[in-house]
Amino acid sequence: MMKKIVVVYCHPYNQSFNHAVLEQVLTNLHHQNMTPELIDLYAEQFTPVYDAEELRLFHQGKTHDPLVTKYLNMLRNADGIIFITPVWWNDLPGMLKGFIDKVMKEGEGLSHTVTKTGVHGELTNLKHAYVFTTSTSPTFYLRMWCGNAIRKIFIKVTLKQLGIKSGTWLNFGSISTSKPEKRQTYLKKCGEMTLDFS
Repeated sequence: MMKKIVVVYCHPYNQSFNHAVLEQVLTNLHHQNMTPELIDLYAEQFTPVYDAEELRLFHQGKTHDPLVTKYLNMLRNADGIIFITPVWWNDLPGMLKGFIDKVMKEGEGLSHTVTKTGVHGELTNLKHAYVFTTSTSPTFYLRMWCGNAIRKIFIKVTLKQLGIKSGTWLNFGSISTSKPEKRQTYLKKCGEMTLDFS
């Protein structure tokens, strides 16, 4: 049976380098006999704002946004997850942060439950996460001087709290000053690397 992999794409411009990464990753998944299921947050006009009605419904595990229901169902039925996003101000863009805030619902059979010892992840079906990012800053600068938010917080804390035990971060740094050959090398890697969700 082919593995289903949810790909969460977060970029507003379809001529961006992030979009080129998306195309390579989707092709790669097909070549490895996996089924990608795309969540394109901007194209689907997802609203990341957490309004009062959404908050009122939170502890019931409910929502008034049909995309939230759709996305959480996709995550509950997938084998792995991939995020493709820029790094803005050393962290996730607001759109992707809003996706986590709204879609991850508390309750058994949803994304997580809250116990006396902390948050217990329900998305244990997602065996691994890959996080493909681009940044203006060099990668070492993000790691050493900017808090290493993608690895230290998003992968090792947030995703782990949701039940996703492991993750891999691949950043293309210094994008504004990068040479075409370097970009092509990175895209080739995205299109050919082994994606392991076992």
